Amino acid sequence: MNKRIIALTLSAIFGAAVNAAPAPVADVSSGGTESRLTTLERLFNNRTEQQHRVQQQLDLLQGEVNELKGSIEKHNYQLERILERQRELYLEIDKRIAAVMTQAPSGGTEASSQDSERDQPSHQTTLNEDQAYDKAVNLILKDKLYDEAIPEFQSFLQNFPNSSYASNAHYWLGQLLFNKQDWTAAASQFETLMNQFPDSSKRADAMLKLGICEQERSNIARAEQLWKKVVAEYPTSSARKLAEIKLNAVK
Repeated sequence: MNKRIIALTLSAIFGAAVNAAPAPVADVSSGGTESRLTTLERLFNNRTEQQHRVQQQLDLLQGEVNELKGSIEKHNYQLERILERQRELYLEIDKRIAAVMTQAPSGGTEASSQDSERDQPSHQTTLNEDQAYDKAVNLILKDKLYDEAIPEFQSFLQNFPNSSYASNAHYWLGQLLFNKQDWTAAASQFETLMNQFPDSSKRADAMLKLGICEQERSNIARAEQLWKKVVAEYPTSSARKLAEIKLNAVK
C-alpha cells in the first residue's frame, strides 16, 4: 500500500513537472522576439536620427558655401572699385606734377603734341573697338600722354558711340578735361555719363566732379544739388564722403 502511494505521488509529481515544462520555453521564445524587435526598432531609429543629422550638416555646409560665394563676389567687386580708384589717384598725382611742369615754357613741346594729335585720327578708324579703347587708356596709364589721350577718346566715342566702354570713355575724357580745368567741356562729359548711363560704376564720381565743375563756374546752387544727390543715391560710396566735405565747405 505504501509503495503504491509513493508510486502515485511520484507519478503525480513527474506529471506536473512534465506539464509545467513547456511554459518557460514559451515565455523565453516570446521574450526573445520582442527583444529582437525592440533592438531592430532602436537601430532603425538610430539610423534615421543619424541620417537626419547628416542632412542637417549637409544643409549647413551648403549654406556656408553659398555665403563664401557671396563673399567672394563682394570682394571681387570691391577690388575692382579699389583698382579704379587707384587709377584715378595716379591720374590726380600726375595732374599735380604736370601743373608744376607747365609753369616752364614749353612751346616746342606743345607744337609737337598738337602735330601728333592731328596725325592720330588718320589711322584711328582702322582699329577695332577693343584696340581703340585700350590705346586711349594706355596713353593715360602707361605713357602718361594726357593731351594725346583726349583726341583718342573723342575719336573712340565718335566711332563707337554704342560701345560697352562708352561710359568709361566719357568718364576718362571728362577727367582729362577736368585736369586741364576746362570746366565746361568736362561738365559736358560728366553730364552725359550721369544721364545716359545710370548703371555705370563711375556715375557717383562723375556726379561729384560735375558738381565741382559747376562750383568752378559759380553755379553753387547746382553744385550743392548734385552733391546732395550723390549723398542720397550712393550712401556707401567714397564719392559720398567727398560730397559731404564739399557741402560742408560751402555752408
